[in-house]
Amino acid sequence: MAEIGPTLRDARIRARIDMSEVETQTKIRAKYLRAIENEEWDLLPGPVYIKSFLRTYGDYLGLDSRMLVEEFKQRYERPHDQEMAPPIASLGRERERERMPRPALPPWAPIAFALVVIVAALFIVGTVFGGSNKSSNPKGLHATTHRHTTTTARTQTAAAAPKPPQAVKLELTPTAPLYVCLVNAHGKFLIYEQTFSPGQTIPTESGRNLLLTLGNPSVQMKVNGKPVQVPQSNSAIRLQLTPTSVQPIPMTQTPTCP
Repeated sequence: MAEIGPTLRDARIRARIDMSEVETQTKIRAKYLRAIENEEWDLLPGPVYIKSFLRTYGDYLGLDSRMLVEEFKQRYERPHDQEMAPPIASLGRERERERMPRPALPPWAPIAFALVVIVAALFIVGTVFGGSNKSSNPKGLHATTHRHTTTTARTQTAAAAPKPPQAVKLELTPTAPLYVCLVNAHGKFLIYEQTFSPGQTIPTESGRNLLLTLGNPSVQMKVNGKPVQVPQSNSAIRLQLTPTSVQPIPMTQTPTCP
């Protein structure tokens, strides 16, 4: 395949499109567009941004943007920039552990069960006969009523306690041009390597476990309706979101965007 930069430049010139028009339509700054056409990759923010810019610029010119990204990966991306899949051997060991038979009940289990039944029966008998002997005692009746009221109040309080969230609801609002990639626990792309501008609406997504990649910290984030502070960084940020926590994780964590 021809060089990436000249391919984009020739397509733009053939279409008679000015660089300022490309900047307006794609929201990519002109200095980055010139760096791409000249293949001056060191002038660009990083591999994550470069691949996003190549997709946007290639699609705008009607080129095969996926081919441009693959060409960039093969020529310029270092091996440690690419995500590593989990070892097959570890997956095999997990499946073997799942197939292992569960241990049988210990021989003393029936004896313990019988003892529990006997103790429960003795408790019931003592409660019934003890209650009949104290039926003429108003204080005993008051104490029993008080215990019943206390138990009922505790049960109602436990029932009214809010349940912990079972899923993650993610809301993002960009405050500057923002690269976003969002993957769920099954490896499905919910937001696939898109760049949003301030004022653009980023779709609200939900899941039991989400993996979020941001190009920079220029974003307001809410998880289950509560604001969450995004870590400050000069490079891409990756976060693991669960119903109970938001944790920064290494860029090598999978599943993730290419």
